Amino acid sequence: MKKLKYLLIGFLLVPALFLTSCDRGDDIGGGEITPAFTLMKDYMITNQLDIDNILSGPGGTIKFVTGAPADADLDAFLAKYYILDIRSGDAFATSHIQGAKNIAFKDILTEAENAGGKPILMVCYTGQTACYATSLLRLYGFDNTQALKWGMSGWNPATAGSWNSNIGNPAEGSTNWTYSSAPANKLFKDPNVSSLSQDGYEILKKRIEDVVAAGFKTASNGDVLASPSNYFVNNYFSATDYTGFGHIANAYRVKEELLLVGDGYLTMDPDANAKIVSYCYTGQTSAVLTAWLNVLGYDAYSLTFGMNGLYNSNSAWTSNQWSASVPKNLPLVQ
Repeated sequence: MKKLKYLLIGFLLVPALFLTSCDRGDDIGGGEITPAFTLMKDYMITNQLDIDNILSGPGGTIKFVTGAPADADLDAFLAKYYILDIRSGDAFATSHIQGAKNIAFKDILTEAENAGGKPILMVCYTGQTACYATSLLRLYGFDNTQALKWGMSGWNPATAGSWNSNIGNPAEGSTNWTYSSAPANKLFKDPNVSSLSQDGYEILKKRIEDVVAAGFKTASNGDVLASPSNYFVNNYFSATDYTGFGHIANAYRVKEELLLVGDGYLTMDPDANAKIVSYCYTGQTSAVLTAWLNVLGYDAYSLTFGMNGLYNSNSAWTSNQWSASVPKNLPLVQ
């Protein structure tokens, strides 16, 4: 009986040791097991899944967003795309783009299989959740996916959840809004990715599926602006705009170097208590970045509505500022 008990304990310990070795690269049986993150990272680099490729598409030819078409181009636009609308069923029933299919966010990976080779167009209220979905679909192999820029708000301002009700200026006059130079970026360790697999593709695939299941991760501009020290804040602006627009106090500026190639991603803090909040001008680019970071194993969030929600009236604006002149008045169906 004692022998049986020891055998059972041994059987329970072996998988635990193996799982741990996959995380840390321990020496098991005379050979080192490569960490799961390293395997996934190498696969992503080889297959051009670094963040610059996710943003710009294969060969830099297909940007992650596309604007609503001109009236004269509407028919060609509708014929080109397999349109997936991830808004609520009620919002979709009230008004949507002709030919669009309403699905839940959690179903984006399975529904993309039905595109039949057509480019996929993801649609939401303001473009932010659709950009998050676009990033995940591109990582999953649907590299011809795009999001509708500005979401349904840019298609027709009569739709629910318009940008018009979500712009604001809480940063104006805030003691946590500054114009100082960016702090020096720090270097951290790799994120911890647990997997029994030694196949980079399989590890990545499971990571994407888990991130889809978790849903869009976003942080409110009010919360972050009120207590920036509670977050690892990343300002995804150019160096000129970082100081010209101003920024959340103590925000890092990690943009050009934020790549797997060259290990620039190590400027992100993978600590379990460090919520990484990235913000851009509209919340759309930061949504793409945030999805990518979550797949890598970070606890990442996109700041809702970006600079447009923080300081829409900022005098430094030159592009990507929401105003009443942005949306088109394209047809809707019920």
